[in-house]
Amino acid sequence: MTVRYQISGTSASAIAASVEQAVGRGELAPGAPLPPVRELAARLGVSPGTVAAAYRTLRQRGIVETAGRRGTRIRARPPVAAVRAARRLPPPSGATDLSSGEPDPRLLPDLAPHLRRLARHRVPAAGYADAGPVPELVALARDRLAADGVPVAGAAVTVTGGALDGIERLLATHLHPGDRVAVEDPGWANLLDLVAALGLVPVGVPVDADGPLPAALDRALAGGARAVIVTARAHNPTGAAVTADRAADLRAVLAAHPATLLIEDDHAAELSRQPLHPLAGATGAWAFVRSVSKPYGPDLRVAVLAGDEATVARVEGRMRVGTGWVSMLLQRLVVSLWQDGQVAATVAAAGDSYRRRRDGLRQALAARGVVAHGRSGINVWVPVVDETRTVAALRDAGYAVAPGALFRLASPPGIRITVSPLDEADLPALADAVAAAVTARGRPARHAV
Repeated sequence: MTVRYQISGTSASAIAASVEQAVGRGELAPGAPLPPVRELAARLGVSPGTVAAAYRTLRQRGIVETAGRRGTRIRARPPVAAVRAARRLPPPSGATDLSSGEPDPRLLPDLAPHLRRLARHRVPAAGYADAGPVPELVALARDRLAADGVPVAGAAVTVTGGALDGIERLLATHLHPGDRVAVEDPGWANLLDLVAALGLVPVGVPVDADGPLPAALDRALAGGARAVIVTARAHNPTGAAVTADRAADLRAVLAAHPATLLIEDDHAAELSRQPLHPLAGATGAWAFVRSVSKPYGPDLRVAVLAGDEATVARVEGRMRVGTGWVSMLLQRLVVSLWQDGQVAATVAAAGDSYRRRRDGLRQALAARGVVAHGRSGINVWVPVVDETRTVAALRDAGYAVAPGALFRLASPPGIRITVSPLDEADLPALADAVAAAVTARGRPARHAV
């Protein structure tokens, strides 16, 4: 298959710019193949080394990926804003969208009373000199993290614009393009995209229901990975949650690699009904990131980040020369939410509802002979033989699910189903459709998860 868009340029930088511009204009869509190096070199009248250098630049920027025999292709979500390309393939009209990964808006706390309370108190707008982490938020975060076993005594705590913002600052201030990062495989699609956009090299660590496999993590670190990112619970996409025994094993691996930057992502936070078993403090440089987006609303771009003093100082320093701070109005809104007992009850009820939907779907699938995973969080991961056929079959049946290719490096194929839009009464019909789609082409091999 050849690319219709005509790539131009006689230097590596010009060729790379031509591809990037085409992605931005929507002329090269996600997944589109680029010509083989020698073919494009002959067409442009340049050396193969020039084209190879252009492709290398595009890989380092996270715009393309090398897909083995499938050649070089535009990444599913390249870090270039496309003018005409939609971020996500819209579901068919009338279909149930189970692909988003977003929380159920019906279960989010009502922000209106808290916004009115802030307005009544006439909170002054922050100026450049006095803006930063709100002390009340930091104090509450310390208490909540300490209650979950995160070693915040003697640690530093700051505030970032969401979990991914904090992770980006951590990686950018510790690593350089070309450095290796151990990531879960399968893992969070946004994180894999970020790693690629930063020019870092992901090293996949397989995951089972209890979290990353210790032996695989040890191999990744022994092979030169300078950082590792672990999801504490509600792993996206598999729903894995790190258990006490797995945490002990992982801490032992990390102790043998004390120079590793350890990043823990607890994005589900209070929404998760699984206990937290943190790894924080297992290495000299560590950070524990907890977002408020899943429990309280995706538009609340706030996360608290705890870590050793040097690591947190780097994050704050990077923020100071960039965005400056997270809106203090948003921070005070989170303080108000955290101090409200009714909100806490609402979040707990939401966690219970997700658990019933998630467990109910897994049980319904199991009754139909389909293996599925999802110990915590809002997603269920179903191993499949052929993602494309399975996703297409479910679209024909009226369900849009996420293909596993968005989340995988080398792990076997699967699909991710977000349970947020479902009611418990919806589960049997969905399980019937999934069973029909999965078994149509044979059963998948057993996965690590």
